[in-house]
Amino acid sequence: MTNKLYALDFDGVICDSAIETGIAGWKVALKVWADMPTEMPDDLLEKFRQVRPVMETGYEAVLIMRLLYEGMSADTLMSAFHHQIEALMIRDDMFVDELKEVFGSTRDEWIRDDFDSWIAMNPLFEGIAEKLRTIPTDNLVIITTKQERFVDHILKANQISLPIAQVYGLDRNMSKQQILSDLHAEKPDMEIVFIEDRLPALINVITEDGLDDIKLYLASWGYNTASDKESANNIDRISVIQLSDMALL
Repeated sequence: MTNKLYALDFDGVICDSAIETGIAGWKVALKVWADMPTEMPDDLLEKFRQVRPVMETGYEAVLIMRLLYEGMSADTLMSAFHHQIEALMIRDDMFVDELKEVFGSTRDEWIRDDFDSWIAMNPLFEGIAEKLRTIPTDNLVIITTKQERFVDHILKANQISLPIAQVYGLDRNMSKQQILSDLHAEKPDMEIVFIEDRLPALINVITEDGLDDIKLYLASWGYNTASDKESANNIDRISVIQLSDMALL
């Protein structure tokens, strides 16, 4: 294990954050659109979880919740995701950086006002905490599109010790393949194991020069579709794994 570097995505690999992300998206939508009702429709979180596999960054939850509230079906949203959210942002004169900021500050308010409920909405997948505690600190990094401070809160609440410098998150404004490339250059003698639940992120690594020896795994328990798993099974570089396999890696 000492020569192995575990590079793990967070949401969908370590943490089942879909409910929290949907609720946070709704909280932000209340601030952005005056016609949003305080009470979330009963079926919206279920629809959000269905759409979650195509979401890449947290702020997009705000747009997803708005489109679902306006009546767009989950299937329609998933079939043309980037087109639909971009059209909404143009229609309502919205900007990504502003959405990211208000999404993060809204989470901060939730954490400040009711930390216990926020943590409860961010459970770790079964057996993950135990696995992480077996990995020496120097052999673990987290590569995520989540802001670092939120990852830090959740890890600490689960008694997992990892320096925040080893959490490569949204604040760094770097692609996952660039982070892996930098780690590969910094630690040439270590075998890098990258575990991710989004197939496009794994494909980006495959197409990046110089990363041919990184071991790639698709986390089947995360936010991906049956089609994603089928496609991954047809790509030699990618291994599709079950949650129970984590203990063996």
